[in-house]
Amino acid sequence: MAKVHIVNVVVLDNPSPFFNPFQFEITFECVEDLQEDLEWKIIYVGSAESENYDQTLDTVYVGPVPEGKHMFVFQADPPDESKIPVGDAVGVTVVLLTCGYKGQEFVRVGYYVNNSYTDPELQENPPDTPQFAKLQRNILGSQPRVTKFKIDWDDAKDSENIPPSENGEGQSQASTSLNAMDMKGSLGLESSNSACAMEVA
Repeated sequence: MAKVHIVNVVVLDNPSPFFNPFQFEITFECVEDLQEDLEWKIIYVGSAESENYDQTLDTVYVGPVPEGKHMFVFQADPPDESKIPVGDAVGVTVVLLTCGYKGQEFVRVGYYVNNSYTDPELQENPPDTPQFAKLQRNILGSQPRVTKFKIDWDDAKDSENIPPSENGEGQSQASTSLNAMDMKGSLGLESSNSACAMEVA
């Protein structure tokens, strides 16, 4: 049984200019005291074609974590635009919010990100070289993709990792880029700036 459950994620400052920081207000519940910190990451998928373009925007360690409900705001700088392929700068990509414990990722929440020009002229005639300063980032928060993994918690430290659940979501060895491609093929692209609630027990 998972000892940490994400209760709610709110995407803040959305939509926003491309160079604004990413901000997620995360509420999670811990069913008992944890011996070690939780490791949270924000990963920007620069291209669905290769994980070589993935950028880890920030990593934070939260702890010690006592039993109960907790909330914090995770903020990360925008991606380095020089590392994004020109053909993938405008349009839909993915941002991933992950959490791990003792080096084991146990939940991954993926969101579509739509980067687009707000200037009608640039929309009609997009420049060959992307103008990132004129792009607007819209995180589509209505249908996040939640992937769960079973891991060894404190009471199973001497046993082998438990395989991911075979419920269509657990993919322990899947790269972020493959997950991005899967998301693009499986979810609708409805825009929403509201809070996204989820239970990932």
